[in-house]
Amino acid sequence: MEKPDQIALPQQPIPQKKLPRTVIVLGLVSFFNDFASDIVVPLIPILLATVLAAGPIALGLIEGVADAVASLLKLWAGRHSDIMSGRRKGLAVAGYALSNITRPMLGLAGSWPLILVLRSIDRVGKGLRSAPRDALVADATPPGMHGYAFGYHRAMDNGGAVAGSLAAAAVLAWSGLNLTEVILWSAVPGFIAVLLLGVGVKENKEDKEDAAGHHPASPELPPLRWSLLSLPMRRYLLVLMLFTFARASETFILLLGHELGVGTVELLLLWSALSFCKAATSISGGQLADSLGRGTLMLIGWSTFSLSFLMLGLVQGSSGLWAVSIFYGLCAGMSEGAERAIISDYALPRERGTAFGWYHLMVGLAAIPAGLLFGSLWQFQSAATAFFFAGGLAALAAVLLRMWALPVRKLNAN
Repeated sequence: MEKPDQIALPQQPIPQKKLPRTVIVLGLVSFFNDFASDIVVPLIPILLATVLAAGPIALGLIEGVADAVASLLKLWAGRHSDIMSGRRKGLAVAGYALSNITRPMLGLAGSWPLILVLRSIDRVGKGLRSAPRDALVADATPPGMHGYAFGYHRAMDNGGAVAGSLAAAAVLAWSGLNLTEVILWSAVPGFIAVLLLGVGVKENKEDKEDAAGHHPASPELPPLRWSLLSLPMRRYLLVLMLFTFARASETFILLLGHELGVGTVELLLLWSALSFCKAATSISGGQLADSLGRGTLMLIGWSTFSLSFLMLGLVQGSSGLWAVSIFYGLCAGMSEGAERAIISDYALPRERGTAFGWYHLMVGLAAIPAGLLFGSLWQFQSAATAFFFAGGLAALAAVLLRMWALPVRKLNAN
């Protein structure tokens, strides 16, 4: 995957504005999958704290192990989709199906170790699907629209999170169902997501038959080595890995609200509002990344993340928690598309699955220690200490992104 250290990116929007059908359908798949997921995920810290009597360390371990398991699989899945000459859809379908079979079972868990196991299996599904799906988005999209495409995809992700958490809040408030029953109902939108992907996405396989009915030999991929990535890509991924130590699971925001005395339904509404804010700015942020530069949007996102977590360390009540969470969501959505668009900029078409696999792997390698560190600081010091530490580390990552990671300085020079 060796490429020149300086790559010219389009800095002006290209005339085409309409996203390809494949990207639209994959966005809908993500919407319904996140609808299902966010009926469940915001209830996990509440379930741990109330029913299972587990603390911040357990939450950090569960989220860290789950993310790490997913990320370790993402490199294999992305690489495998490249080896199969672009046949990425099968892996994506398998991943979505596994997650949506396992996730509803979380409602039946009787201990936090069982939640850890089920959550990890859920994330195995994420590991199988994420890199091939991201590569499908990149395959179907003109290079000058990658920021827009990934911004749209993140908007649909976050839109599903809004719908899921609002649905959970409404059911808990008005139906009389308990947490277990609400979690079990997440199987319905999950099934819709798998069905949409299975029937709605048609991928363009690279090894079409020739006139004689033979399949041409696929070009051999380079060895799967870290050293074969370009220097800017390696620096960018290392800084992303450092930032992951700061990017604690957003479920800790809900745990903070629980400790401040905020009720379960209000916490679900808070989660929905946070996701809505991210969805509201994801598409415009992706379009700005295409026209103004990926690095600019990345710096805005990471700097405001740092500020948000520093402010969370000072929150004393419900109104402050709402204000900071909304600010965080609006700013986070702006940079989500740019973060992945940079990866697609560096990858050759036949290596996109592998490139996204490296991206997810590097983020995942930091997930377990990051979750445990944040949870331990919270449990043995205070919530404020944990949020202050994360905010400071995010600021350091933003400085390194600007001063050392070459994609920002060379790919986005105006």
